[in-house]
Amino acid sequence: MSANKSAPQMSEARRYQQLRAHFSYLKLDNAADALPRILDAARAENLSLTAALERLLEIGVNATEERRLAGRLRFACLPDPWTLGDFNFAAQPGVDEKLIRDLATLRFLDDASNVLFVGPPGVGKTMLATALARGAVEAGNRVYFTTAADLAARCHKDAVEGRWSTCMRFFAGPKLLVIDELGYLPLPGDGASALFQVINQRYLKSSTILTTNVGIADWATAFGDATAAMLDRLLHRATVVGIGGPSYRLRSHQSTSDTLRKAAYAHVS
Repeated sequence: MSANKSAPQMSEARRYQQLRAHFSYLKLDNAADALPRILDAARAENLSLTAALERLLEIGVNATEERRLAGRLRFACLPDPWTLGDFNFAAQPGVDEKLIRDLATLRFLDDASNVLFVGPPGVGKTMLATALARGAVEAGNRVYFTTAADLAARCHKDAVEGRWSTCMRFFAGPKLLVIDELGYLPLPGDGASALFQVINQRYLKSSTILTTNVGIADWATAFGDATAAMLDRLLHRATVVGIGGPSYRLRSHQSTSDTLRKAAYAHVS
């Protein structure tokens, strides 16, 4: 008689362990770990089977999306974890806030448009480009961030080592490519040509954000013969964000210095 009573209990135990094993096999380890808690909640709150299952799978889905987001962020190589909320528009009146917030909707990705941030050093170009890139990553897009100098160096190295096609496929792949600091450092002899090839690979297929301290009218002098064709492709579908005004970076440093100075004077007093 006792054997008959214990049989269903063993069957339930095996079913429970098998359910955990199924979750683990599907790499839903968070759902497997949450299973005891959800079963307790289902009993305590009298949840329906579908409600309990939905709650359990939501845990697994959220954990999977967090892992995927972490993977996309690793691939993106963003220089800082900046978001648009970190940018102080009041401190940089040279930035058109309405335009930036429209770009933050990421509508420009839908038609493979480009964004060019043009302005002197320190006005917030890299921060804004990074914030848009971060938003694109969080929206589920594949993004890659590089400087113009690093892009040129990588293209040159891969060309010398016979991996040019692989290099072009790499830079053509991301939904959004950010090329930062064009003009800050001189490009190597074939750097402008490599940059043109990357832009050409992406033309009408995916979006590029480019930041530069060189005015568009001066590109031919700065970057050589490939400029006209590169500009044609970049500007065909593009939003050009010209940023003037004071250095955002220097104003931030000045504000920090003023705060520290006031604190020091208060302490002395």
